[in-house]
Amino acid sequence: MEQQSQSWLDKLGPGLVAGAADDDPSGIATYSQAGAQFGFGMLWLVLFTYPLMVGIQETCARIGRTSGRGLASNIRLYFPPWLLYAVVSLLLLANTINIAADLAAMGDALRLLAGGEGRWYALGFGAASLLLQIFIPYQRYAHLLKWLTLALLAYAATVLVIEVPWRRVALGTLLPHIEWNNSFLTTMVAVFGTTISPYLFFWQASQEVEELRADPQAEPLKRAPRQVRQQLRRIKLDTAVGMGFSNAVAWSIMLTTAVTLHAHGIFEVESSAQAAAALRPIAGDLAFALFGLGIIGTGLLAIPVLAGSAAYAMAGAFKWRSSLELEPLAARKFYAIIAAATLAGVGIGFLPLDPMRALYWSAVINGVVAVPVMVLTMLLALRRGVMGTVTLSCRLRVLGWACCVVMALAVLSMFGSMVS
Repeated sequence: MEQQSQSWLDKLGPGLVAGAADDDPSGIATYSQAGAQFGFGMLWLVLFTYPLMVGIQETCARIGRTSGRGLASNIRLYFPPWLLYAVVSLLLLANTINIAADLAAMGDALRLLAGGEGRWYALGFGAASLLLQIFIPYQRYAHLLKWLTLALLAYAATVLVIEVPWRRVALGTLLPHIEWNNSFLTTMVAVFGTTISPYLFFWQASQEVEELRADPQAEPLKRAPRQVRQQLRRIKLDTAVGMGFSNAVAWSIMLTTAVTLHAHGIFEVESSAQAAAALRPIAGDLAFALFGLGIIGTGLLAIPVLAGSAAYAMAGAFKWRSSLELEPLAARKFYAIIAAATLAGVGIGFLPLDPMRALYWSAVINGVVAVPVMVLTMLLALRRGVMGTVTLSCRLRVLGWACCVVMALAVLSMFGSMVS
């Protein structure tokens, strides 16, 4: 029985880490704002986005494992250079802003828990994350990231220590509710953008390539038909569990802030750390501590995913060597992007800017950018040159294209409400 359990856990990797990294401190801020501003009105979005998220992330993972190349490398081979450079540039910009906001939130969370200066804590977190990515080989680092996903259990625990009106929660979760105004629609796109994020597409595809390189017995699936069934089953399980974990945590955060902040007339949340601080007088010290520790843990998980996905995308676009398994001197440009994105994020925290406001709009930008990236992903997944004879299942075709349509409609509705 123990061997079977270990075997099952070994199947979890890129999908689990991608799903957990989706609930980074910036995502926590967006979900907290949704719960504080609209109460239970957006809980249904988490249930609605789950199958869409699974569909597009599983497709990305299949592209990486089947072709042996990441998304950016495949886009470079089959689409115009200007389109690739536009996508990669926007990804790098959004990820750097996300890193800045995440580090600021982590620093503020530790300041609330232990006192001191948040900016210097943020600097320490950024330096530690950068050193770990550069000096720890991929297999050991991937194992560390997998265990860091346990930090997300803090949010499930937070729900258990507050009083919840479960009947109203069930109605908010199961019955879709939309308010046709700019505030609601913009927040909805921000939730979509922080849930279905372009950096996760690039990360999961690239991590499948890393797993492929780390196993001397493995080959790209289009050249190894005997491995197809086993690997696709693993990817399906890994992605379903990872995205389920991600969405359950997002739901818990929305629920916690709806029950506490919204119910007590607090409708604006500027940061995830502010959400944690606001919980203290309402829900008590334990809820505050759990929420704050969760911010730090998820940040430690998310920073390398954000910096790494930008580096993988840049390396794929410009044909650089790229792997966390390589020594820094063997992949200088790849590691330079990781360092630049992380250090720029640290630097933004010392500027007189509002990183959380920038973060909110970066989530909106992610929602907008996700649409063309998903369309490119689906087109790649249907190309024989990319996938060989490993065709995309009907289920993934339906979910992938549905995700594109839903995100496009949400973005168009947001822009329409701005004009009117």
